[in-house]
Amino acid sequence: MYVYDILAGKGDRVVTIAPDATIQELAALLLAERIGAAIVQGHDDTVAGVISERDVVGGLARHGTRCLDMAVRDLMTELVIYCTPGMPIEEVMDLMTERRVRHLPVVENDRLAGIVSIGDAVKARIAQFEREAQDLRQYISA
Repeated sequence: MYVYDILAGKGDRVVTIAPDATIQELAALLLAERIGAAIVQGHDDTVAGVISERDVVGGLARHGTRCLDMAVRDLMTELVIYCTPGMPIEEVMDLMTERRVRHLPVVENDRLAGIVSIGDAVKARIAQFEREAQDLRQYISA
């Protein structure tokens, strides 16, 4: 199973936010969308960064409630780790574990093509294991 399989099921919609939006606006967006991270959109649909709940918690710990008025660019992660549509899910999960991230933008031809979360990856792997188990049961009973 590959990243493009996940995107085929969930779609390529990505929630983005501008770098000059406030952390308060980000918090409202994450809550409204029921997600844990947003892509910070640069020029021409490029990825300028990623900002997650973890970044907001770190901002609160360092700056107190003042961070709510700070710009997203002040707390976002700029060194973004990407995956591509053709990456196997196992590699994506390894990358997430190694880098301790829960969301990976999917980039194809230097354009944002989607986003994959650890939940998406785990769900895909479970579905893959279930299909393999079903195939084995059918093989044994044939």
